[in-house]
This record gives sequence, structure tokens and C-alpha cells, in this order.
Amino acid sequence: MCGIVGVAATAPVNQLIYDSLLLLQHRGQDASGISTSHDQFFSMYKAHGLVRDVFRTRNMRSLPGSSGLGQVRYPTAGSSDSVDEAQPFYVNAPFGIMFVHNGNLTNWRQLREELFSVDRRHINTNSDSEVLLNVFAHELDKAADGRSLDDEAVYQAVANVHARCRGAYSVIAQIANFGMVAFRDPNGIRPLCIGSNDTEQGVEWMVASESVALTGCGFSRVRDVEPGEAVIIDLDRNLRSRQCAQSPVLTPCVFEYVYFARPDSFMDGVSVYSARLQMGEYLGNKVARSLRLGEIDVVMPIPDSARPAAMQLASKLDLTYREGFIKNRYVGRTFIMPGQAVRKKSVRQKLSAIDMEFRGKNVLLVDDSIVRGTTSREIVEMARAAGANKVFFASAAPAVRYPNVYGIDMPTQSDLIAHGRDTDQVAREIGADGLVYQNLEDLEQSIRDLNPTISQFESSCFSGEYVTGDIDAAYLELLERTRGRRAPAGAMSPKHED
Repeated sequence: MCGIVGVAATAPVNQLIYDSLLLLQHRGQDASGISTSHDQFFSMYKAHGLVRDVFRTRNMRSLPGSSGLGQVRYPTAGSSDSVDEAQPFYVNAPFGIMFVHNGNLTNWRQLREELFSVDRRHINTNSDSEVLLNVFAHELDKAADGRSLDDEAVYQAVANVHARCRGAYSVIAQIANFGMVAFRDPNGIRPLCIGSNDTEQGVEWMVASESVALTGCGFSRVRDVEPGEAVIIDLDRNLRSRQCAQSPVLTPCVFEYVYFARPDSFMDGVSVYSARLQMGEYLGNKVARSLRLGEIDVVMPIPDSARPAAMQLASKLDLTYREGFIKNRYVGRTFIMPGQAVRKKSVRQKLSAIDMEFRGKNVLLVDDSIVRGTTSREIVEMARAAGANKVFFASAAPAVRYPNVYGIDMPTQSDLIAHGRDTDQVAREIGADGLVYQNLEDLEQSIRDLNPTISQFESSCFSGEYVTGDIDAAYLELLERTRGRRAPAGAMSPKHED
């Protein structure tokens, strides 16, 4: 998962992009990068690390210009630890393009071979983002056909990208002497939205993964980029758009609402915070059917993303709500720790239990999801050590049984605790006295309640159904081998537990 942003402003933009990346930092902590455009030149700086650690005053001074791009990244399957795979990416032909991408192409290997053998373009990394950039550049070249670049050529190039590429992609590109182009895949799996800011010098535009980047930088949220749509912001900051896909269908990733997105964001017309409250409402119904409520003394969230669901669940069931765990925000994320022993130590450094809230009580712990089960097991043990009588566990998401291929680097299927186990078996594995998973239908409905126009979701990690239609057993087997090899090097995963 990555966070991307593009800004066309009336004044130097480096600080504005930096600030927006801070607001998107939750979407990637592996690397950060900014590029700017000025006097027909591009400037760029990128490195491994958090935004606050990557950029110094000297770096910011080297990024002049009133338009530019930014990205925060975590690596997905097939990528390496090299800073060469940090973004933005750049190609100098046919027009000079800076490029940031959030998502994952499922047919990137095939496309890379086509680029080598047919399109005669060289790919220098194993990044699917570099493949996507070169496909876009090649299609721009074909559509322009030796002429100066115009809107029609850009729209045709994006349409051709949709025809060739499979998977999830939200893209922002800056083309020299032309302007900025943003587009989403025809399923709209990964989010992308547009904001504006009126100034005395004219309107400014920002395109970003989440609306929190817009509003946090003083921009007003205008709308989401539609699935398959291409948006052009020219050098005079005029905005135009066109639908470029044959049969676009909005199919947003449900895990964005469960865990990834910030609660203060709006995505595809849905408040993430409200969606998580709704998840708690539906989960409360399931808990009431599955557990004896008289045995539950208190409901506690696993901070932070489960808090809205836990509060709503407790309110619905008329149960006491307490904060029993305190989160230390200055400990490294546990999913980049190699080895289970180190992960276990890091979990206990990251969370601490307030003994008085547990002692002698039967507690219901609520988390956003359970992936490997490492954190869940440790938290149950911590609750018991703090004096809890019984520990029940509820997940605001269904059981994660399948890998994600659209930009979330889940563990291999064999490492998913729910793979090959039923609910009672998972409960025993994490040491809980009872476990309740959200139903997938209820999870999707909790989001659809807030935007009834969303007819379907990308829920493959729960259902095993992949919306792009190109994922089979052979693909998943290759993915298993690839991620298995990368795991010791610190492959990233969405859950705080991994």
C-alpha cells in the first residue's frame, strides 16, 4: 500500500507536498519521495525512511517549482529493498514523465516481456510501477504519433493502458510542457480524490490517495476520481476529464475501510469513521448471537483502528466500554521485524495493559482484523496476565484466508492463521475463550449503507474471488513462492501484528 499526491499550485509546492505526505504516512513507511517541475526541468529527491527523516532543508531547497508529485511507499510482492524502486519514477522519452503509483499490477511480468521484446523499452527494476510507467509512456508515444501532445492523445493513451494492464492502479503523472494526468483502474480498487484551493492568483489543485491530505493542507474536497477516468490539469491549472475505460465498475478495496485509511478520510463518498462505526453495529449483532452477553463485563478496543467499531458495539449491546491498552507510538512497526521472537517482543513494547481494567473481569477485545494471529495471541496473553478472568475476541473483519494481489502484501496463505482452520480452531490458537468474526455480507453492507451506489467490493482476502478475473491457482502458487523468499528481508504487511 502506498500514498500518492500531486499538486498544481500558484507558489512553490515543495512544503505543501511534504505536508501532504505526512498526512499519508500511514500508507507507507519504507520510502518517501518528492519531484517538482520548474523551467521545463524536473527535480527529485527520494530515500528510504519516514518523510520526517528523509527530507532536510537542503533537500527541500533542491525542489523548486509550483507543481509536483509525492509518494510514501511500502514494498509489495516482487519488489526489492533498493531505493531505486522508491518513487517517483522518471522516463525521458517520449515527453519526459514523472510518475507515482499506488496499487499492484497482476500481469506485470507479461507486460515487462512485451516492453522488452515488442515495445523496445528497457525496465531497470523489478517494480510493477516502472512497468506501468513505461506502458503509459509507450502508449503516449503511439497516440501522439509524432505530433505535439494534446488531450486526445492523453485520453487515448490512458484507454490503451486500461486495455493492457490488469490489477489495481491509481496513478498521478507529470508530463513535461503539458501538465498533470491522474487516472484509476477500471475497477477503482485503490482510492484517488481531487481537491481545490481558491487563491488570489487562481485555483490550485491537489490529487491524493485520501481526502485527509487535501483537507489537512487547506484544500476543499471536490470529488473522487472515477474508475477508468483520466483527469488532466494543464500548465494553466485548468482541469478536464474523460472516462477512458470500456465498462468501469466501482469496486473499492474493502480493507481500505477496515484498516488502511485514516478515519478522518472520505473515500468514494464514504466516511471511513462512519463505516467503522457501522462495522461495530453489525458486529454487535453477531456477538449477541454468538456469545452469552451476561458473561461480558467490559468491551475494549485494540488501538487504534478498532476503536470506532468497539465503541459502537459496546453502545449497541449496552456493555461497559473501557480503554485497557495503551499504545506506545514511538516503537517500530512490528510487521517489519524479522522473526517471531522479535515480533513478540515488539508487540509487548508497543502495547501495555492497564491492570486495573482487567483484574477479575471477563473482557471482550475488539480488533479490526486477524491476519497471522501473532498480535492477537500476545494480546490475549497480556489480558490474562493483567488479571482477566475470561478473554473473548471479536474481529470487525471476516477471517483472512486468501492472499491479496492488488497492493496489500499479505503473508503467504500458509501463514494466515485462518487458512485451513475454522473459528473455534482459531480461537484456540490465539488462546481466546470465544471468537467472533464479522460476516462478509455485513462488512460490505456497513459500507454500502453509507453509499448505496457501490454495488460490489474487492474482498478477495476474505472470499478468494478476484475481481480482475486473471488470478488462478498457478498465479497464487507463484505469489506464495515469491513472498516466501522475500519474507526474511522484511516484507511489509497491513497488520500491526505482522
